[in-house]
Amino acid sequence: MTKPCVLFIDDEEGLLELYRTAFARLDYDVATATGIDSARARLGQGGVDVIVLDIRLGEASGLQLLREVKAAHPKLPIVLCTAYARYQDDFSSWLADAYVVKSSDLTDLKLAVKRCLEASA
Repeated sequence: MTKPCVLFIDDEEGLLELYRTAFARLDYDVATATGIDSARARLGQGGVDVIVLDIRLGEASGLQLLREVKAAHPKLPIVLCTAYARYQDDFSSWLADAYVVKSSDLTDLKLAVKRCLEASA
């Protein structure tokens, strides 16, 4: 049985390292991308089971990538993980399967990923 692959897309390398460490301990395959172009390239390789996506990716918008991915892969679960709670009211964010406010405590994020994987199984 293969491990589920979680793709984390965030422009903060320190957070990506935290995610890599924490989710690898939970027996996930962890892939990371620091921007939209690297995320598109990784998605093109296939094998991603859930995406954790930041809304602000430097000058780029994670919401644009959310719309793009959902149009191409409507059943691929996406968890928005951002420091900005106000985006929950943005219509584009409603395309996401879950919304988590960033925190050093990864409990909510771990639960959101787990629920998305269970729902898509």
